[in-house]
Amino acid sequence: MTDTAELPEAKPDESAAALDAADLLNMITGAWVSQITRAIAVLHIPDHIANGAETADDIARIESSDPRTTLRLMRAASSLGLLNYLGENRFGLTGRSQLLRSEIPGSLRAVAMIQTANAHWQCWAHIPEAVRQGHSQAEQALGMDLFTYFAQEENAEEAALFAQAMGELSGLIIQRAVATVDTSEVFTAVDVGGSNGDFVLGLMQANPALRGQVLDLPHAVEGARHEAKKRGMSERFTAVVGDFFATVPEADLYLLKMILHDWDDERCVQILRNCRAAVHPRGRALIVERVIGELGQPDFATLADMNMLSMTQGGMERDLHEFDTLFAASGWRRTDTRPVGGGYSLLTVESA
Repeated sequence: MTDTAELPEAKPDESAAALDAADLLNMITGAWVSQITRAIAVLHIPDHIANGAETADDIARIESSDPRTTLRLMRAASSLGLLNYLGENRFGLTGRSQLLRSEIPGSLRAVAMIQTANAHWQCWAHIPEAVRQGHSQAEQALGMDLFTYFAQEENAEEAALFAQAMGELSGLIIQRAVATVDTSEVFTAVDVGGSNGDFVLGLMQANPALRGQVLDLPHAVEGARHEAKKRGMSERFTAVVGDFFATVPEADLYLLKMILHDWDDERCVQILRNCRAAVHPRGRALIVERVIGELGQPDFATLADMNMLSMTQGGMERDLHEFDTLFAASGWRRTDTRPVGGGYSLLTVESA
C-alpha cells in the first residue's frame, strides 16, 4: 500500500472544501447533539455523578436503564465535552454538565429538555413550510397554537417544564437587570405575562417597599403564587389571571420580559398601548428582549428569530429600529438601552 508520505498534497481549494464539508456535517447533525444533551438531562446523569455515581453501571441501577446503552450515551457525551472520561469506565463532570444539574444557580437543564420536547421538536420539523407560508406551522404540527397546547391538561407537565426553562433563562439576566433598575420612586410594579414572577420578585427583594403583581393566564399564575410564598413575599404580592391584550392593572412600572417577541407588530402595539393607558403619571416600562444587531455578523438573535417563526403565531426577534416603531405607535419612547447578559438587552421606555 502506498505510504501516506507519498500522496500528493491537497490543493488549497480542496482543503477548504473538506473543511466546509466537515463544518456543514456538524451543522446537519446538530440535532443529534441536542438529543444527546436532552438524554443526559432527562436521566439526571450530572446529578448522579455529583452524588458519587461515576460509572454507567451505577447510573443504570439508579435510573433502571440498560447498562450498555447508558455507557454508549455517556461515551458520546464525553466526546462532546459534556462529561469527562476518567478511565476505567468512570466519568466526571465538566463545566457544561454542571449546568445540566437540577436546582443549582445557572442551571440550563429545563432549557435543554424543553427545546427537544414534543412541541418544539414537532414545530421545528415544519420550518420550511413556515418560511413558505410566512407564519408558524404549530397548528399543523400540534393541532393548535403553542399557548393553547400548553394550556391543555394532558400537556401540563410540558407546560411546567416550559415555565421552568423560561425561569432558567431569566436567571441569566434578572440579577443584572435588578441591579440596573432604580425602583426607589416606584410603589407598584406589574410583571406582564410574568409566569413565575422572577423579575418582579427580584425587584421586590431589592426594594422592601415595592408591591408587585404578575398578570398571566390561569395555568401560569399558581407558580407565581408559590414562588412568592417561598420567598416570604405573599403579603406584598398578588397573581392576577387576565389577558394583557384586553387590559392590565394600573401601576408605576411595567415589566415585559421576553413577551414582545412572542407576538406580531399589531399585537405588540396592543400590549404596549394597554400599559400606556394604565400607567401612573411619570411611570415607565422595562422591556427585556434580544436585539438583532448588524446584518451578516454572527448573531444568536437571528437564530432565536427562526425559533419564534417555528413556534409562535407572528412572533419574532427585532432590531432597535423595529422596537422604536412599536414604541412610537403605542405612545412610548425609548430612553435607555443596555445589555443585561445572556444576549438580552433592557429597553427603558417612558410616556411619549
